[in-house]
Amino acid sequence: MKLAVVGVPSSAGARALGQEKAPTAFRTAKLVERLRDAGHEVVDYGDTESFCFTPDHQNSKAQNTLAVLKVCRLVADKVEKALWDGFNPIVLGGDCTIAIGSLAGIVNVSPHTGLLYFDGDADLNTPETTVSGILDGMVIAHIIGKGVKELSHLAKRYPILREENIAMFGLNLASGYVDPPEIKFLEGSPILQFSTEKIRRVGVESAARQALDALKSIVDKIFVHFDVDVIDVDCMPAADVSHSSGLTFDEALKTLKIFVRCDSFIGMEITEFNVNKDRNNQLATKLAEFIASALR
Repeated sequence: MKLAVVGVPSSAGARALGQEKAPTAFRTAKLVERLRDAGHEVVDYGDTESFCFTPDHQNSKAQNTLAVLKVCRLVADKVEKALWDGFNPIVLGGDCTIAIGSLAGIVNVSPHTGLLYFDGDADLNTPETTVSGILDGMVIAHIIGKGVKELSHLAKRYPILREENIAMFGLNLASGYVDPPEIKFLEGSPILQFSTEKIRRVGVESAARQALDALKSIVDKIFVHFDVDVIDVDCMPAADVSHSSGLTFDEALKTLKIFVRCDSFIGMEITEFNVNKDRNNQLATKLAEFIASALR
Protein backbone atom coordinates (compact mmCIF):
# COMPACT_ATOMS: atom_id res chain seq x y z
CA MET A 1 0.00 0.00 0.00
CA LYS A 2 0.85 3.67 -0.20
CA LEU A 3 0.71 4.93 3.39
CA ALA A 4 0.86 8.46 4.76
CA VAL A 5 1.79 8.77 8.43
CA VAL A 6 0.17 11.72 10.21
CA GLY A 7 1.10 12.52 13.81
CA VAL A 8 -1.42 14.20 16.11
CA PRO A 9 0.36 15.08 19.38
CA SER A 10 -2.74 16.10 21.30
CA SER A 11 -4.33 15.28 24.63
CA ALA A 12 -6.73 18.24 24.35
CA GLY A 13 -9.81 16.01 24.51
CA ALA A 14 -8.46 13.77 27.25
CA ARG A 15 -8.47 13.91 31.04
CA ALA A 16 -4.72 13.90 31.68
CA LEU A 17 -1.35 14.51 30.05
CA GLY A 18 0.62 11.85 28.17
CA GLN A 19 -1.16 11.13 24.89
CA GLU A 20 0.37 14.15 23.21
CA LYS A 21 3.73 12.31 23.38
CA ALA A 22 2.52 9.20 21.53
CA PRO A 23 3.44 10.13 17.94
CA THR A 24 7.04 10.77 18.99
CA ALA A 25 7.10 7.49 20.92
CA PHE A 26 5.85 5.54 17.88
CA ARG A 27 8.41 7.16 15.62
CA THR A 28 11.17 6.47 18.17
CA ALA A 29 10.00 2.84 18.07
CA LYS A 30 10.66 2.97 14.30
CA LEU A 31 7.05 2.53 13.20
CA VAL A 32 7.69 4.30 9.89
CA GLU A 33 10.72 2.09 9.17
CA ARG A 34 8.78 -1.03 10.15
CA LEU A 35 5.99 -0.15 7.72
CA ARG A 36 8.55 0.32 4.95
CA ASP A 37 10.18 -2.99 5.86
CA ALA A 38 6.73 -4.58 5.49
CA GLY A 39 6.85 -3.57 1.84
CA HIS A 40 4.75 -0.41 1.80
CA GLU A 41 5.54 2.94 0.24
CA VAL A 42 5.47 5.31 3.22
CA VAL A 43 5.58 9.09 3.41
CA ASP A 44 5.66 10.93 6.71
CA TYR A 45 3.42 14.00 6.71
CA GLY A 46 4.84 15.06 10.07
CA ASP A 47 2.85 16.24 13.07
CA THR A 48 0.04 18.67 13.53
CA GLU A 49 0.41 21.39 16.14
CA SER A 50 0.68 19.98 19.67
CA PHE A 51 -2.00 20.52 22.32
CA CYS A 52 -1.94 19.42 25.94
CA PHE A 53 -4.82 18.70 28.27
CA THR A 54 -5.59 21.33 30.85
CA PRO A 55 -8.62 21.41 33.15
CA ASP A 56 -11.27 23.70 31.67
CA HIS A 57 -13.39 24.75 34.60
CA GLN A 58 -15.25 27.39 32.59
CA ASN A 59 -16.63 24.74 30.20
CA SER A 60 -17.32 21.84 32.52
CA LYS A 61 -19.63 20.01 30.10
CA ALA A 62 -17.34 20.19 27.06
CA GLN A 63 -13.79 20.82 28.22
CA ASN A 64 -11.23 22.36 25.85
CA THR A 65 -13.70 22.55 22.96
CA LEU A 66 -11.74 25.21 21.07
CA ALA A 67 -8.49 23.23 21.25
CA VAL A 68 -10.22 20.00 20.22
CA LEU A 69 -11.90 21.78 17.33
CA LYS A 70 -8.57 23.19 16.13
CA VAL A 71 -6.93 19.75 16.34
CA CYS A 72 -9.78 18.13 14.40
CA ARG A 73 -9.57 20.75 11.66
CA LEU A 74 -5.81 20.19 11.34
CA VAL A 75 -6.30 16.42 11.19
CA ALA A 76 -9.09 16.72 8.62
CA ASP A 77 -6.87 18.84 6.38
CA LYS A 78 -3.93 16.41 6.55
CA VAL A 79 -6.07 13.32 6.04
CA GLU A 80 -7.89 14.89 3.11
CA LYS A 81 -4.57 15.86 1.51
CA ALA A 82 -3.19 12.33 2.00
CA LEU A 83 -6.20 10.83 0.24
CA TRP A 84 -6.06 13.27 -2.66
CA ASP A 85 -2.35 12.44 -2.95
CA GLY A 86 -3.26 8.76 -3.32
CA PHE A 87 -2.21 7.54 0.13
CA ASN A 88 -3.98 5.64 2.90
CA PRO A 89 -3.60 7.72 6.09
CA ILE A 90 -2.12 6.12 9.20
CA VAL A 91 -2.93 8.61 11.95
CA LEU A 92 -0.94 8.49 15.18
CA GLY A 93 -2.88 9.99 18.09
CA GLY A 94 -3.49 11.50 20.40
CA ASP A 95 -6.82 11.12 22.18
CA CYS A 96 -9.97 9.70 20.59
CA THR A 97 -11.37 13.06 19.49
CA ILE A 98 -9.01 12.97 16.52
CA ALA A 99 -11.49 10.52 14.96
CA ILE A 100 -13.86 13.42 14.32
CA GLY A 101 -11.16 15.12 12.25
CA SER A 102 -10.01 11.94 10.52
CA LEU A 103 -13.52 11.08 9.39
CA ALA A 104 -14.35 14.63 8.37
CA GLY A 105 -11.34 14.59 6.06
CA ILE A 106 -12.21 11.13 4.73
CA VAL A 107 -15.88 11.74 3.90
CA ASN A 108 -14.94 14.97 2.11
CA VAL A 109 -13.07 12.74 -0.36
CA SER A 110 -14.84 9.38 -0.06
CA PRO A 111 -18.39 9.93 1.17
CA HIS A 112 -19.40 6.25 1.13
CA THR A 113 -17.08 5.32 4.01
CA GLY A 114 -17.91 3.31 7.12
CA LEU A 115 -16.20 3.16 10.50
CA LEU A 116 -14.90 0.15 12.39
CA TYR A 117 -14.67 1.58 15.89
CA PHE A 118 -12.24 -0.88 17.51
CA ASP A 119 -12.56 0.51 21.01
CA GLY A 120 -13.51 -0.57 24.51
CA ASP A 121 -15.91 2.35 24.92
CA ALA A 122 -19.04 3.63 23.20
CA ASP A 123 -18.08 7.33 23.42
CA LEU A 124 -21.72 8.31 23.05
CA ASN A 125 -22.04 10.85 25.83
CA THR A 126 -23.01 14.42 25.00
CA PRO A 127 -22.62 17.65 26.97
CA GLU A 128 -26.11 16.94 28.29
CA THR A 129 -25.32 13.43 29.59
CA THR A 130 -21.63 13.64 30.52
CA VAL A 131 -20.37 13.55 34.08
CA SER A 132 -16.76 14.47 33.30
CA GLY A 133 -17.15 16.90 30.39
CA ILE A 134 -14.23 15.14 28.68
CA LEU A 135 -14.74 15.21 24.91
CA ASP A 136 -13.02 11.93 24.16
CA GLY A 137 -16.04 10.28 25.76
CA MET A 138 -18.30 11.96 23.17
CA VAL A 139 -16.58 11.02 19.90
CA ILE A 140 -19.24 8.84 18.27
CA ALA A 141 -21.96 11.22 19.45
CA HIS A 142 -20.34 14.03 17.44
CA ILE A 143 -19.71 11.81 14.42
CA ILE A 144 -23.43 10.97 14.23
CA GLY A 145 -24.48 14.59 14.62
CA LYS A 146 -24.94 15.24 18.32
CA GLY A 147 -23.06 17.41 20.82
CA VAL A 148 -21.12 20.59 20.08
CA LYS A 149 -22.34 22.00 16.76
CA GLU A 150 -18.91 23.09 15.49
CA LEU A 151 -17.53 19.56 15.96
CA SER A 152 -20.52 17.66 14.61
CA HIS A 153 -20.61 19.92 11.52
CA LEU A 154 -16.87 19.67 10.79
CA ALA A 155 -17.23 17.85 7.46
CA LYS A 156 -18.77 19.18 4.26
CA ARG A 157 -21.86 17.12 5.08
CA TYR A 158 -23.93 16.51 8.19
CA PRO A 159 -23.85 14.18 9.98
CA ILE A 160 -20.32 13.01 9.34
CA LEU A 161 -21.57 9.39 9.39
CA ARG A 162 -24.96 7.76 9.75
CA GLU A 163 -25.35 5.34 12.64
CA GLU A 164 -25.85 2.33 10.35
CA ASN A 165 -22.41 2.95 8.81
CA ILE A 166 -20.64 2.37 12.13
CA ALA A 167 -19.61 -0.92 13.76
CA MET A 168 -18.40 -0.94 17.36
CA PHE A 169 -15.98 -3.80 17.93
CA GLY A 170 -14.61 -4.66 21.37
CA LEU A 171 -17.28 -2.75 23.28
CA ASN A 172 -16.37 -3.55 26.86
CA LEU A 173 -19.52 -3.34 28.96
CA ALA A 174 -17.90 -5.32 31.78
CA SER A 175 -15.27 -2.61 32.33
CA GLY A 176 -17.80 -0.26 33.88
CA TYR A 177 -16.86 2.68 31.61
CA VAL A 178 -19.93 2.59 29.38
CA ASP A 179 -22.49 4.86 31.05
CA PRO A 180 -26.24 4.17 31.42
CA PRO A 181 -27.27 6.88 28.89
CA GLU A 182 -24.92 5.31 26.33
CA ILE A 183 -26.30 1.83 26.94
CA LYS A 184 -29.85 3.13 26.59
CA PHE A 185 -29.00 4.86 23.31
CA LEU A 186 -27.40 1.72 21.89
CA GLU A 187 -30.50 -0.33 22.65
CA GLY A 188 -32.37 1.63 19.98
CA SER A 189 -29.52 2.36 17.59
CA PRO A 190 -28.67 0.66 14.27
CA ILE A 191 -24.97 0.93 15.17
CA LEU A 192 -23.58 -2.60 14.80
CA GLN A 193 -22.31 -3.78 18.18
CA PHE A 194 -19.77 -6.50 18.95
CA SER A 195 -19.15 -6.60 22.68
CA THR A 196 -16.20 -8.50 24.14
CA GLU A 197 -18.68 -11.10 25.38
CA LYS A 198 -20.11 -11.60 21.87
CA ILE A 199 -16.64 -11.69 20.32
CA ARG A 200 -15.54 -14.50 22.62
CA ARG A 201 -18.81 -16.37 22.14
CA VAL A 202 -18.56 -16.23 18.34
CA GLY A 203 -14.77 -16.37 18.12
CA VAL A 204 -12.58 -13.35 17.50
CA GLU A 205 -11.82 -13.98 13.82
CA SER A 206 -15.39 -14.94 12.98
CA ALA A 207 -16.72 -11.88 14.78
CA ALA A 208 -14.24 -9.60 13.00
CA ARG A 209 -15.29 -10.95 9.61
CA GLN A 210 -18.97 -10.56 10.49
CA ALA A 211 -18.46 -6.91 11.43
CA LEU A 212 -16.36 -6.27 8.34
CA ASP A 213 -18.77 -8.00 5.96
CA ALA A 214 -21.76 -6.15 7.42
CA LEU A 215 -20.11 -2.80 6.74
CA LYS A 216 -18.77 -3.79 3.33
CA SER A 217 -22.31 -4.59 2.22
CA ILE A 218 -23.37 -0.94 2.60
CA VAL A 219 -20.21 1.20 2.16
CA ASP A 220 -17.36 1.43 -0.35
CA LYS A 221 -14.49 2.16 2.05
CA ILE A 222 -13.75 1.39 5.69
CA PHE A 223 -11.75 3.43 8.20
CA VAL A 224 -10.40 1.70 11.31
CA HIS A 225 -10.24 3.51 14.64
CA PHE A 226 -8.00 1.56 17.03
CA ASP A 227 -8.07 2.62 20.68
CA VAL A 228 -5.48 0.72 22.73
CA ASP A 229 -7.93 0.49 25.66
CA VAL A 230 -9.66 -2.33 23.78
CA ILE A 231 -6.73 -4.44 25.02
CA ASP A 232 -6.94 -5.69 28.60
CA VAL A 233 -5.08 -3.74 31.26
CA ASP A 234 -2.82 -6.71 32.05
CA CYS A 235 -1.50 -6.51 28.48
CA MET A 236 -1.81 -2.76 27.91
CA PRO A 237 -1.34 -0.77 31.14
CA ALA A 238 -0.42 2.34 29.12
CA ALA A 239 -3.92 3.02 27.81
CA ASP A 240 -5.00 6.44 29.02
CA VAL A 241 -7.83 4.75 30.93
CA SER A 242 -7.01 1.06 31.18
CA HIS A 243 -9.87 -1.46 30.99
CA SER A 244 -10.19 -4.87 32.60
CA SER A 245 -11.99 -7.68 30.74
CA GLY A 246 -10.56 -6.50 27.42
CA LEU A 247 -9.07 -8.47 24.54
CA THR A 248 -5.61 -9.99 24.65
CA PHE A 249 -2.85 -8.67 22.41
CA ASP A 250 -3.19 -11.79 20.26
CA GLU A 251 -6.97 -11.34 19.89
CA ALA A 252 -6.52 -7.67 19.00
CA LEU A 253 -3.85 -8.49 16.42
CA LYS A 254 -6.01 -11.15 14.75
CA THR A 255 -8.83 -8.62 14.57
CA LEU A 256 -6.73 -5.77 13.23
CA LYS A 257 -5.20 -7.97 10.54
CA ILE A 258 -8.65 -8.80 9.20
CA PHE A 259 -9.74 -5.16 9.27
CA VAL A 260 -6.70 -3.57 7.60
CA ARG A 261 -6.10 -6.24 4.97
CA CYS A 262 -9.54 -5.96 3.40
CA ASP A 263 -9.85 -4.44 -0.06
CA SER A 264 -12.08 -1.66 1.33
CA PHE A 265 -9.47 -0.37 3.80
CA ILE A 266 -8.95 3.39 3.47
CA GLY A 267 -6.86 4.09 6.58
CA MET A 268 -6.56 3.79 10.33
CA GLU A 269 -5.73 5.70 13.48
CA ILE A 270 -4.18 4.69 16.81
CA THR A 271 -5.40 6.48 19.92
CA GLU A 272 -5.30 6.70 23.72
CA PHE A 273 -1.70 5.56 24.23
CA ASN A 274 -0.35 7.40 27.27
CA VAL A 275 3.44 7.60 27.12
CA ASN A 276 3.63 8.64 30.78
CA LYS A 277 2.58 5.08 31.66
CA ASP A 278 5.14 3.38 29.41
CA ARG A 279 8.47 2.41 30.96
CA ASN A 280 11.45 2.80 28.63
CA ASN A 281 9.24 2.92 25.51
CA GLN A 282 8.61 -0.83 25.84
CA LEU A 283 4.89 -0.75 25.05
CA ALA A 284 5.33 1.81 22.27
CA THR A 285 7.79 -0.59 20.65
CA LYS A 286 5.38 -3.47 21.09
CA LEU A 287 2.59 -1.43 19.49
CA ALA A 288 4.82 -0.39 16.59
CA GLU A 289 5.59 -4.05 15.97
CA PHE A 290 1.90 -4.86 16.36
CA ILE A 291 0.75 -2.27 13.81
CA ALA A 292 3.43 -3.19 11.28
CA SER A 293 2.58 -6.87 11.68
CA ALA A 294 -1.11 -6.20 11.09
CA LEU A 295 -0.29 -4.31 7.90
CA ARG A 296 2.27 -6.85 6.65
